Amino acid sequence: MAGVPLNFFEWRDRPAVDRLTKKRKTLHPCHASLFVELPRIRRVIDRDQVLHVARLARLRLSDAEVETMIGELSGILGHVDRIGKLDLEGVEPTSHVVELENVLRADEPWPSLPRDAALASAPEPLDGAFRVPSPQAEA
Repeated sequence: MAGVPLNFFEWRDRPAVDRLTKKRKTLHPCHASLFVELPRIRRVIDRDQVLHVARLARLRLSDAEVETMIGELSGILGHVDRIGKLDLEGVEPTSHVVELENVLRADEPWPSLPRDAALASAPEPLDGAFRVPSPQAEA
C-alpha cells in the first residue's frame, strides 16, 4: 500500500485521515486500517469518446484531464450499469427520497409603497416614473 495515491482509497475515519494526509499524498503501510481499497473500475469509455463528448460540450481538455475524465466517466457508467441490474419490480418511481414541503409563504396581495414615497429618492423622476438612461445612448 505504500506509495499508492490517496484517490484509490476510501477512508474509514475522516478526522484521522485529515490529520495524517495534511502534507502527504501517499499512504504508509502502518495507516492501512484507516482505509478500504476501492474496487478498480474497468474502463467502459475510451479516449476518443471522451474527446468527442468534450468537443460537443465545447471543452478544451489537457491530456491529464482526458485521462481523469476517462476514469470518472467509466465510474459513472459502471454505477449506472449496476443500477440497471437491480430488481426494481414493484418499486414506485420517485423524484425525491423525502417528502418535500413548500417552505415559501403564501403569495397574498398587500398594499404597495405609495408612488410619491418610492420616487422621493429617485435622482431624476419623470412623469411619475423612474427615468433610466438608455444603454444604446452611451454606445
